[in-house]
Amino acid sequence: MLSHFFPSQLSLGIAECIAAALIALLAMVLARRRGVDMLGELPLAQVRGIVQIVAVGAILAFLLRGPQWTSLIVLSAMMLAAATIVRGRAKNIPRAFTLALFSIFVGAGSVLAIMIVLGVIPLRVSMLVPVGSMVIASTMNMQSIFLDRFRGEITSHVGEIESALALGATPDVATIPYLRAAYKASLIPSIDNVRSLGIVWIPGIMAGMVLSGASPIYAALYQFVVISTIFSAAAITCLTASYLVTARVFTAQQQLLIRN
Repeated sequence: MLSHFFPSQLSLGIAECIAAALIALLAMVLARRRGVDMLGELPLAQVRGIVQIVAVGAILAFLLRGPQWTSLIVLSAMMLAAATIVRGRAKNIPRAFTLALFSIFVGAGSVLAIMIVLGVIPLRVSMLVPVGSMVIASTMNMQSIFLDRFRGEITSHVGEIESALALGATPDVATIPYLRAAYKASLIPSIDNVRSLGIVWIPGIMAGMVLSGASPIYAALYQFVVISTIFSAAAITCLTASYLVTARVFTAQQQLLIRN
């Protein structure tokens, strides 16, 4: 219907963005009636999102005409941005930025490097940047879930943790049940994505490959490769964070820093 009122591609795209944004705002208005108030956060996130994605589109148009190594600079910048977003979610966790950045670098960086060496992901801007961005975004989302859940587990079990410390347990031993619960919870969305692949959703890479002339079977197989790569990077990222986060929530005297 919108195409009848907006004949040019640019005007149509703007109208579609406005429609999508209004539906998202309506969803938050309805959620507010249930006591979930995120309406004030969403508009700013939407404005940032549209500005950032348009900027990325312009940058990609420039990079496609430049040397291939520039894609590594773009992915590094994405890791910095992802770590900044995780820090905003990891409330009360000291030095959360360095924790998030190192974990993302280990998880996303190592998996992408292996895939590039194996030739699974070509070292081309048109492939590496889109796939790499999906991998980094997934590590960001899973790490945000992991750290938020871990903080919630800690604040809900302060008494149990301090009792274990009083009995001689180390911080690692006292918090391991809550680390496991947080790690498991962070994996659920990605595992569900792998389980529902092709049944509940058909991701864009497969559709794009088919439209560009690739074999549908090969496109399907490659889509599984991408989803598995995303899962592996995110799982390694959160696993790395699980080894580093405990030291950040205790003092040198093994006193718990997070209480609320």
